[in-house]
Amino acid sequence: MESNQEARCAVLGYGSWATAVVKTLTENGHHVSWLVLNEDIATELRSRGRNPKYLPWCDIPRNLITPSADINEVVRNADVVILAMPSAFLPKFLAPLTESLSDKIVVSMVKGIIPGDYLTIVEYMHRHYSVDMSKLCVVTGPSHAEEVGQCRLSYLTVASESNETAEQVRKLLANNYFRCALSHDVLGVEAASIMKNVYALAVGMAVGLRHGDNFLAVLIAGCASEMKHFLDSAVPIENRDINAAAYMGDLLVTCYSPLSRNRRLGTLLGKGCSVKSALNEMTMVAEGYYAAECIRRSSMHKNIEMPIADMVWEVLYNDASARDAMRALIDILK
Repeated sequence: MESNQEARCAVLGYGSWATAVVKTLTENGHHVSWLVLNEDIATELRSRGRNPKYLPWCDIPRNLITPSADINEVVRNADVVILAMPSAFLPKFLAPLTESLSDKIVVSMVKGIIPGDYLTIVEYMHRHYSVDMSKLCVVTGPSHAEEVGQCRLSYLTVASESNETAEQVRKLLANNYFRCALSHDVLGVEAASIMKNVYALAVGMAVGLRHGDNFLAVLIAGCASEMKHFLDSAVPIENRDINAAAYMGDLLVTCYSPLSRNRRLGTLLGKGCSVKSALNEMTMVAEGYYAAECIRRSSMHKNIEMPIADMVWEVLYNDASARDAMRALIDILK
């Protein structure tokens, strides 16, 4: 794709984040081929320009979208393919795909890992779909779908090993409310976007246990320190600014905001719900549930001490009560 040509966009996913992304692309005047597997939603999008289930108040120009349940039709003529579904569903979404992705830019806007494979989205697309790293891009940062859908000011980071790829994606998305910085730290920003969901679970547990702002501040500071320790050990890179929006900003918004689904899941656990009942009560996927297992495996493999992430894992996967696990963590926090 030449830089002066209009990019043809495909978006895979039809939840809140996918809807917000499509809203942004169409606001910028781009036509979007949109993979929508729910026919009721697709019908409403064609007739009213609204997703009745996710961000139903969000108006999308009907003349700029082509919803379809055929993934090959959606991606066939696309220059840029944007992944915007929960990570747990990505293999199922992609299973019918026969069109090659090797000649396309593939953008992950998914903040999670592939359950079972324990691969990040970039790793999965590179390994299973032969997408060259220079064609892969991660978009992350402090951004709730609800606020992006309302055109509220957000600062995102576009990360790719290729300057050209990052710049092309930035031009697609950037406008007066969707600000985009560029980065080469693909694996670092992707890992941070995964880890912050685990830490939001820990903060939610503290909220559910009725801890106050004083303790939450100490806990989140500990999360930031632990995240930096992991990134410096597992994916080292020169001149990484852990205080940048892609790292600290994303951590803070996910831990503090009531819009955070991971914080919501943690709050239910802190109030005494079982893991199963808490997950059943969630209306959207909390990526931190799957991420906790991935981070646990990675930290143990690399001998990285991560007491806060370990506490979350103990509650989710080892039947520990949130109260007991948090009490043990309180004794070692500084």
